[in-house]
Amino acid sequence: MKFGPTGIWIGDFQLVTYYGIILMAGAVAAAFLAEREARRRKLNSEFVWDALMFVLIGGVIGARLWHVFTPTPSNIAAGITTAYYLTHPLDMFNFRMGGLGIPGAVIGGGLALYWFTRRKGTSFGLWADIAMPGVALGQAIGRWGNFVNQELYGVRTDLPWGIYIEREQDTFHPLFAYESIFSLLNMILLLWLGRRFADRLKNGDLVLVYAITYPIARFLLDFLRPDNAQWLGINANQAMMLLVAIASAGLLFWRHRPGAA
Repeated sequence: MKFGPTGIWIGDFQLVTYYGIILMAGAVAAAFLAEREARRRKLNSEFVWDALMFVLIGGVIGARLWHVFTPTPSNIAAGITTAYYLTHPLDMFNFRMGGLGIPGAVIGGGLALYWFTRRKGTSFGLWADIAMPGVALGQAIGRWGNFVNQELYGVRTDLPWGIYIEREQDTFHPLFAYESIFSLLNMILLLWLGRRFADRLKNGDLVLVYAITYPIARFLLDFLRPDNAQWLGINANQAMMLLVAIASAGLLFWRHRPGAA
């Protein structure tokens, strides 16, 4: 057994990647925080662990599909396009060919949680609100997997906190760290809102708050990202994030408009 720069190997076989370990650590931390939130609300905390496997599977599928359908310019230049995946479907399961998209992970995990709550006959909005601070925490931890892989960096910079990328032989904005810091702040915000306005919040409100704050952060950070997926010449991630933030803000306002039930 040997420890390489990106994982643990047995001979020529890579047993596990540090990226995968970090992602799993983020998922477990998210579940522990959600369990704590469930207990605080005097709910059955075992529900969190029962749902976790389904949410993880849904999240991985969604994250991979996001990558498949929003290829970056560097992937396209290498011939790894959506059309390529559709004609080579088995490569969709080859995670060494590109990675995972966080927006897809949130969507896929959310759909899995919706299915699970419907199956159990309970409120999706309630349990999604309980999960949201944990989702932000999981993102904050998981983004450090990008540090191990030397990916998700921004444009070149001379700032003292710039990260040195060996294959580029230069320093760049550490976008993964920026998003990790924001996600920790977002977790704190969601926890505070859930306590400070517990008597005024409706089930699903914290989901909408997350769907405003995270897309805004991604929209702004993508200005520093040189390798963005494009739809018809438009930054795909920024366009999607802006639409989600606007729609979520509108829905949150509508739910709390004067006279709303």
